[in-house]
Amino acid sequence: MKRILVTGGAGFLGSHLCEKLLDKGHDVVCMDNFFTGSKHNVEALRARGNFELIRHDVTMPLFLEVDQIYNLACPASPVHYQYNPVKTIKTSVMGAINMLGLAKRVKARILQASTSEVYGDPEQHPQREGYWGHVNPIGLRSCYDEGKRVAETLFFDYQRQNKVDIRVIRIFNTYGPKMHPNDGRVVSNFIVQALSGKDITIYGDGSQTRSFCYVSDLLEGMVRLMEHPDLVGPVNIGNPNEFTIRELAEQVIALTGSKSKIVAKPLPSDDPKQRQPDISLAKAKLGWEPKIALREGLIKTIAYFDQLLKSGESAILDSHLRQPQG
Repeated sequence: MKRILVTGGAGFLGSHLCEKLLDKGHDVVCMDNFFTGSKHNVEALRARGNFELIRHDVTMPLFLEVDQIYNLACPASPVHYQYNPVKTIKTSVMGAINMLGLAKRVKARILQASTSEVYGDPEQHPQREGYWGHVNPIGLRSCYDEGKRVAETLFFDYQRQNKVDIRVIRIFNTYGPKMHPNDGRVVSNFIVQALSGKDITIYGDGSQTRSFCYVSDLLEGMVRLMEHPDLVGPVNIGNPNEFTIRELAEQVIALTGSKSKIVAKPLPSDDPKQRQPDISLAKAKLGWEPKIALREGLIKTIAYFDQLLKSGESAILDSHLRQPQG
């Protein structure tokens, strides 16, 4: 049994990870500043004796005794990370410095939740870990893209200079229950629009592609990397099955039985045209590949959002996001 810190632990991925680690018998310290995370996501975990919740901002130093650190803290959707771009890049860069400092002090293994956004609008398809990316350093998305790239730099510099035991995972589009209904990500957008009977908004002609990984598959890959004796990464974790945005919209309409129409809006700045992981390394070294097909995962996610919207809890979550943030 280990004592494990999860930063951003009340967010979409973090809350699922906390539950997975608790189920494995570990003591879990969930840390979040509740900018995009919510106590609602971890409410059911708070009664468990091996779970601890701390309100803390990762940009400030933290002093704990832990065996492992999963550094997930950072707004991950364009709506959230562009809301306060300076705060976003501080979270990635200062958060990495603080958590690496903690790992160095207590000799903990630390995993960085990096992102496929480090590849930018890729000129290589599918994307392999050795690809350096095609990123606009001064665009609207750069607070997130470049923040995550610098965080990776810091992780490898701390490993080389200070012998910190690191792991780096590059997460591709992930979806599932506990996504925020208004986080601006494509799966949650389409499902909420369809269930509400609103038009489904695509950007451009909808021919841009994404690869969608269900949350339980993603977390299995993340934990396998953390537990691997010597694989450092970076390692792509995502679903290599590629779909156009229009195909996703059509599938959501079919599965919800919605009468929503698909309407097009202009493509946002620096929006990637293609996004597909090469997961050869994860297959070879971790024995990992996704198991849940898009249809199966969408059915589970639609059921979650349907219940959330009917209960009125989505309005509570939305009002939380409108609170001023520093």
